[in-house]
Amino acid sequence: MKKVIIFALLALAGITQAYAVDRDLPNPTYTPGAISPAVTQANIQQTICVSGYTATVRPSSSYTTALKNRQLATYYAGNCTATTGCEEDHLIALELGGAPKDETNLWPEPNAQAKDTCENRLKKQVCAGTLTLKAAQVGIAGNWKTFCAAH
Repeated sequence: MKKVIIFALLALAGITQAYAVDRDLPNPTYTPGAISPAVTQANIQQTICVSGYTATVRPSSSYTTALKNRQLATYYAGNCTATTGCEEDHLIALELGGAPKDETNLWPEPNAQAKDTCENRLKKQVCAGTLTLKAAQVGIAGNWKTFCAAH
């Protein structure tokens, strides 16, 4: 697991802090994940399990691009070499009932393809009833790489 030391000016806190991060995982201080109250275990067959659901809740690219630029200029400085080098991603995926526009659920992720594959697999398990929605949400928010490797 590749670790990098990033020295970032934390504009919100007004201090300089060094921390080690795996760029594929969000900093839990800023991106702990957030769920949508509109998606529950009881209604997954009418929400996330419906083809095309995420298109109905996905935030606009202007919203996510502005957020990504702000994050890369502050507490996620160094996560990507350029704004095009990463995707503003939902920690708890929309297809798992993640909050669409909550900033605590979004971060600039440099390796979105690997996580996307996992999200699709977890959604299938949730919709098939072999994994609960809550377990998928908690697992992916904790450490998506570890959770996905086990599921």
